[in-house]
Amino acid sequence: MNLRDKLNALSSKPAAPKPAPPVKTFSDCWHECLRRPLTEFPGCFNLRRETIMLMQGDDMPDPLDPRRILYLDTETTGLKGGAGTVAFLVGLGWLTDTGFELHQYVMRDYPEEKYLLQAVEETARRFDVICSFNGRSFDVPLLRDRFLMNRMRTDCLDKPHIDLLHIARRVWKLRLRQCNLGRLEEAILGMPRVDDLPGSEVPERYFRYLKCGDFSLLTDVLEHNAQDIASLCTLLGHMARLYEAPEILRHSEDVYSMGVALERMRHPEEARRCYRLASAGSMRVPGQLRLAGNLRRAGERSEAKTVWQGMMARHEGGIVPLIELAKHYEHIERDPAAALDMTRRAMMMMAEPSLTEDSETTQTREALEKRYQRLKGKLERSC
Repeated sequence: MNLRDKLNALSSKPAAPKPAPPVKTFSDCWHECLRRPLTEFPGCFNLRRETIMLMQGDDMPDPLDPRRILYLDTETTGLKGGAGTVAFLVGLGWLTDTGFELHQYVMRDYPEEKYLLQAVEETARRFDVICSFNGRSFDVPLLRDRFLMNRMRTDCLDKPHIDLLHIARRVWKLRLRQCNLGRLEEAILGMPRVDDLPGSEVPERYFRYLKCGDFSLLTDVLEHNAQDIASLCTLLGHMARLYEAPEILRHSEDVYSMGVALERMRHPEEARRCYRLASAGSMRVPGQLRLAGNLRRAGERSEAKTVWQGMMARHEGGIVPLIELAKHYEHIERDPAAALDMTRRAMMMMAEPSLTEDSETTQTREALEKRYQRLKGKLERSC
């Protein structure tokens, strides 16, 4: 038999069957429980329902038990949400009488998602309130979508939600500009992170793990998530103390911003307290203007007048105190002569030449001229 015949004989034999790939079975997700001492969370049991409502603006359970607040944070396959984005890691934490308990659930592959969601559902039903950082806009809507995709009920997520991102922005954005959790840990809590995995690298790290199956690639992700959860509890307690005692705020920008936030939440008396504190620092002028406006809206017109007069005497606030005093004298005290004097002073201040003039300045100038003519006419008719 020549070489050609041997090759033909080999090719005519049926190929040996390939071994079947191993069948993966999924019956649960990865789960780890960590415990941290209460000493890391000072004042964590001192949360008051009234204080949280000052901060958040929403109704809270009565009574509010700090042990029934669920701290939640997710790590996802995408940073912007949308179709196909999945929470591959969910961290859940809560206070107990002996410490802070933290549970992390990871889907090691996509078929484990339903087990992760089941664990979240079972845990969430035991709590009254959810606390997160941007969870109202991102984490909870994402989890709600994944529950629906897995034909699961979503009512376990229907509970009051404390979103610390929005509360923090209202107080610290004016001074810090950037208010992500890492920045707040460093600037507000005095706990800067060391060798922390940036959140932007989390999805890529998970996809690398899926390719090679090396679970150690997720170690940094788990540590990042665990720190996020613990920081939520610490930050909530810290912010509650500040709202109860704004005088301990070291920066006038922060106490001024807290006043603005309280006023928007319809707590004018508490806002007034902050404006007075802010008026002792670098935010004196905006604090005084806010204070006077607050007093005017509350019907405390004589006190508002005193604030505007003080600003005028100190040459603070530009034409604003003059305009407000003109309105006050004309409509409240019925003193057109005094109102005309304030209007004239404001017009003289605006008479300073400038190279540019925006539409707001033009409108203010026109309004002053109309007020001046109206008041002048009133005085002439009364003579």
